Amino acid sequence: PPHGHRMEIELATVAQAERVTDLWVDLADEQTQHDSHVLAERNRGSVADELARHAVTDRLVVAVEDGEIVGFVMFTLDRGSYEMDVTRGVVENLYVVPERRGEGVGSALLETAEARLEGLGADTVTLEAMADNLAARRFYRRHGYDTHRVQLEKPLETDTHSKEDG
Repeated sequence: PPHGHRMEIELATVAQAERVTDLWVDLADEQTQHDSHVLAERNRGSVADELARHAVTDRLVVAVEDGEIVGFVMFTLDRGSYEMDVTRGVVENLYVVPERRGEGVGSALLETAEARLEGLGADTVTLEAMADNLAARRFYRRHGYDTHRVQLEKPLETDTHSKEDG
């Protein structure tokens, strides 16, 4: 067959984490279309470090096909500042290259992240999606995620007159 679809979902090596950095930059670029404020290219260095740390601690899973990384998921246990009545897993980023979407890659990555978080003792999993990214929100709803907390945002007018008014 033209596509020897040998999709492997595996824990990322540190070498693979470097390649994932490029995909993360693509993800951040794509999210700016949904009003994300993250500067993709400018964060490359710190993201590369974070991805390497995730790889070392088994918190980065990649989808690999014919040696190419076609998707990834980053996850961690929430070590928040408050004592909670649940142990919360967090899916921090989930990305599938555009040309491989709709083939179940994202679902396989998400399910693997959930299983690993459960193995780490998580009772619930939380994640964030950009509010106007309807495709992402539909995808997560199909996987049983529901709105838990809503973040609201408003730009502040940097209006030079405001101080003189009155």
